[in-house]
Amino acid sequence: MKLKHYLLNQFAHTFFPIFLGLYFITSIIFLVKIAALTSVITMNVLELLRLYMYIIPTIVFYTLPISFFVSLVITLGKLSSEYELIVITSFGLNPLRILKIFLPVTIALSISLLFISVGLIPKAKFLNERFLDQKQKEANFNIKASEFGQKFGKWLIYIDSKDDKTYEEVKLFKTENNKDQFVISKSAELVNQQGELSFKLYEGKSFLIDNEELNQIDYKRLDINDSISKNTQGFFLNSYNFWLKELTTNGKKDKFSFYILTSFFPLMSLFLVVAFGYYNPRYDKNKSVSYAMVSVVIFYILLEVLTDKFLLNSLYILPTIWIISTYFIYTKTIKQQY
Repeated sequence: MKLKHYLLNQFAHTFFPIFLGLYFITSIIFLVKIAALTSVITMNVLELLRLYMYIIPTIVFYTLPISFFVSLVITLGKLSSEYELIVITSFGLNPLRILKIFLPVTIALSISLLFISVGLIPKAKFLNERFLDQKQKEANFNIKASEFGQKFGKWLIYIDSKDDKTYEEVKLFKTENNKDQFVISKSAELVNQQGELSFKLYEGKSFLIDNEELNQIDYKRLDINDSISKNTQGFFLNSYNFWLKELTTNGKKDKFSFYILTSFFPLMSLFLVVAFGYYNPRYDKNKSVSYAMVSVVIFYILLEVLTDKFLLNSLYILPTIWIISTYFIYTKTIKQQY
């Protein structure tokens, strides 16, 4: 029990600095992309923070498996360099028994990554795209005071003055089915509800004119709705329905496979942890970091190639290739010695 606590403690001291460092670097990259949006869409600090919250699951998903695997390798490499693993092994704990100590944590991590990838990321991306769509529609609706020829959907619009989303002395006009409609209002307010823009007009009159008659309506409040552009985001009920639709209609089988396999990367690579982490410091140099980074690059190259070519079939092809290969490396390097 004390040995288990000690090993996990050593791992924690290595893992958190690496994970937080990668998370910080990746966050800066995404924040630069978010900041670039402000040149097109006007957003305040809270809205920028909201966009950042939507990308946190993606950042965690891409940084956590790499950080975990590299940290495990570095932890065992550090213990080997200080002769601690040799001492532990001399007391009867072979490399596989060391792996069993880290196995529950690795399984929990893979399950968490699976939840993040197929559960949280689709929802977060949907909310992010819907929010940007709403802001884009507001940007498209940039009505200026005392200017003719401006439009709100099918309506021609003219305003005397504006203050943010509040407008004074509003006039709207449109022609439809050989009928002219003219609306005047003392004041109006622009409302954006889930990407659907609407004008709330207060204290005014509406005229409907055709070849034979003129109808007038006095109103205290009149709502005019228009989406400006078509909303292509649809609805998001839950992750299960999302993937069911995507896998059957939109052909995102490669992305689904990518998420699943990346989630289980730490679990599938446990043999490499002992293969790279175990060494005798009297005869070998510590190359654990180099080996770990090379193996990460190789895995992600195989992941991209196989998921793109074999789609859902890659869910069993890649694990088979990877586990057999990593076990072969383990048997040729560590199993024979320990």
